[in-house]
Amino acid sequence: MHPFRQAVEAHDMGAAEALLAEDVVFTSPVAFRPYRGKPLTAAILRAVSEVFSDIHYVRELASEDGRDHALVFEAKVGDREINGCDFLHMNEAGEIDDMTVMVRPLSAAQALAAAMGARFEQISREASAG
Repeated sequence: MHPFRQAVEAHDMGAAEALLAEDVVFTSPVAFRPYRGKPLTAAILRAVSEVFSDIHYVRELASEDGRDHALVFEAKVGDREINGCDFLHMNEAGEIDDMTVMVRPLSAAQALAAAMGARFEQISREASAG
């Protein structure tokens, strides 16, 4: 089991943050441009952990060299069921240096966008403080 999956399923966002490279690039399913840097990505992950309920991973795929992972999950955003996948790339030090999240269906993605949008100021403050 990938350590990121273990951290998320244990609701241990500190452990998830510890896996991030300083120069991590996070591509959100609901934002146009990627986010860059560990403080901002960590703040986003903390907010997502508040927005998602009942998150659990149902499948895990890895490349032969162990540097690319696809973690398929199910969760809820409010009353909407959401399916998604975390695509992770590990740098040579074993840290996550690239993370892309994709979700479906559209109604759940819209609920996620609204919930995360409501937390954007908090996310920005936390990232600036980090």
